[in-house]
Amino acid sequence: MVSYIIRRFLAGLLTIWAATVITFVVIQLPPGDFVTSYIANLQSSGTVIRAEEAEALRQQYGLDRPMYVQYAKWMGLMLKGNFGMAMEYNRPVREVIGDRMAITVVVSLAAVAFIWVLALPIGVYSAVRQYSLGDYFFTFLSFAGIAIPNFMLALVLLYVSFKYFDVQNIGGLFSPGMALEPWGWPKVWDMIKHLPIPAVIIGMAGMAEVVRIMRANLLDELRKPYVVTARAKGLAETRVIAKYPVRAALNPFISTIGYIFPFLVSGSIIVSLVLSLPTVGPLLYKALIAQDLFLSGTILLLLAILTVIGTFISDLLLMWIDPRIRFGMEGSN
Repeated sequence: MVSYIIRRFLAGLLTIWAATVITFVVIQLPPGDFVTSYIANLQSSGTVIRAEEAEALRQQYGLDRPMYVQYAKWMGLMLKGNFGMAMEYNRPVREVIGDRMAITVVVSLAAVAFIWVLALPIGVYSAVRQYSLGDYFFTFLSFAGIAIPNFMLALVLLYVSFKYFDVQNIGGLFSPGMALEPWGWPKVWDMIKHLPIPAVIIGMAGMAEVVRIMRANLLDELRKPYVVTARAKGLAETRVIAKYPVRAALNPFISTIGYIFPFLVSGSIIVSLVLSLPTVGPLLYKALIAQDLFLSGTILLLLAILTVIGTFISDLLLMWIDPRIRFGMEGSN
């Protein structure tokens, strides 16, 4: 088991390194660079920049160097805990991201909690009561949750809240005037009070998808011979379902952890813009538009790290829940 964990950890480190290479290359694929976008924005407002000034900017940010030199410089900075300068803000990336990353993780965890708390019992109920009225109802809600974009739900919520309930500040994670206050219990409590709405909207599509996965997996398990045998021996239906089929059906359910975290961050960009959430989603959008190499690269790298961490956690949970995986590892050793 220890050797398995070590192998997974080393594979995760290799994956993160590969993600840095792919991220750096993909960001530089579009023509031009940050200076090109910066000059275009200035020219649209009537300001003209000379070629010498543009070249000086490229030298300042190291954009005049070959791609592999820029990558080596970026990696060297990251190994020192420095992610470079956010060119558009002219500030260190760590300062620009700052609290946004922590808030993003909090919102994502709240959305994941919403997904798991509802998806697991609903999926089990739909499988056990297949073709019942409740199953049809939850199936309809699941398909609606998958089909309707999250940002559309956010827009509908804003409209209904303003039109019929006269709620003026439904968006954001803080009350007016609280966002700029220093962190303390009053600010944390204010964020907790505003957290359910974005968590539900962001997690709606993921919850609907996981419900369908859990239902399909449990239906497949309930048709297997060991369940028929357990029922024939007279075991209580609750015990027959909960003891083995649900545990076996949890395997694909748990394996979704690996992509839920980055999906919630990257898939909530438009929702964050609609609801005015201070997460890294809108920051990533602006950085990609401006071709801000270090800022966008750092955020994408953090998403890759979240993916690796989520996959590692799901592997450990699968190893703990499913004895077949543990026995397979012991046999391979």
